[in-house]
Amino acid sequence: MSKRIKVDDLPEFDATPYLESEAAVAAYLTDILEANDGALLAAALGDIARARGMTEIAKSAGITREALYKALRPDSAPRFDTVSRVCEALGVRLVAQAIHA
Repeated sequence: MSKRIKVDDLPEFDATPYLESEAAVAAYLTDILEANDGALLAAALGDIARARGMTEIAKSAGITREALYKALRPDSAPRFDTVSRVCEALGVRLVAQAIHA
């Protein structure tokens, strides 16, 4: 008989250890963008910023560290300007792609 595992007993997944390369960051963001969920995008940018160093990214984006944490928490809806500045600080660009039927 196999032991049943409750979902609530599982540890929360942290993507930051896997975001060490530019390719990993690009693949992560591409997958997140396909979900078409602004709050999920904010949380993913927060994961990447934590992997790179939140203080450094905040400085590069021209916002305070506290404001960056607030803007990139999982339940937030940051302004496009904030997302754009954080992406630039992270060295990534969001790209539009045609949707094929």
